Amino acid sequence: MKEIGNRIRVVRKRQGRTLQDVAVQCGFTRSLLSMIETGKTMPAIGTLAKIAEALGVRLSMLLGEDGGETVVLNRAAQTNWQAMTPLYDGAAFFAFAAERTEKLMQPTFVELQEGKPEPRPSVHPGEEFIYVISGRMILTIGDTDHDLGPGDSIYFDAEVPHAALAVGGPCRQLVIFVEPPPPTS
Repeated sequence: MKEIGNRIRVVRKRQGRTLQDVAVQCGFTRSLLSMIETGKTMPAIGTLAKIAEALGVRLSMLLGEDGGETVVLNRAAQTNWQAMTPLYDGAAFFAFAAERTEKLMQPTFVELQEGKPEPRPSVHPGEEFIYVISGRMILTIGDTDHDLGPGDSIYFDAEVPHAALAVGGPCRQLVIFVEPPPPTS
């Protein structure tokens, strides 16, 4: 029971998402998700399926049936771009290599809709890299605005509050979250 909760927590944190974020997307309370992550309650398969969908991973990965792939190949023809996971109203993402559970980075494709700001700035451990594929965005890091367009990239400490806003139409980007390695005991 606790292993499933640990898998959920690892994936959620690697994506830089809060308990509240994922719980709201799933349609249940933050406290329920917290109890699942800490192993205090065993969720029904339907609940796990909602969590898996919200995190953009397969249910089998949360259940520990994937075996932790070491090489994950995403072929363009097999990638279901229609199955992007909503982040908030106006933003969605696709997590590459979601099948690999033990990794230090999480590459994602993010699409922002114009005029739909993030509900609050993001803050998470590690570092972040963004490469703008198409469109324009204003990325605010701390108190500084960065106007980014196609081909622009930026690398920054993700513990500094940051928020993105698409301007002039949708903005598509490759975002890579890099988490520091877990401490060794």
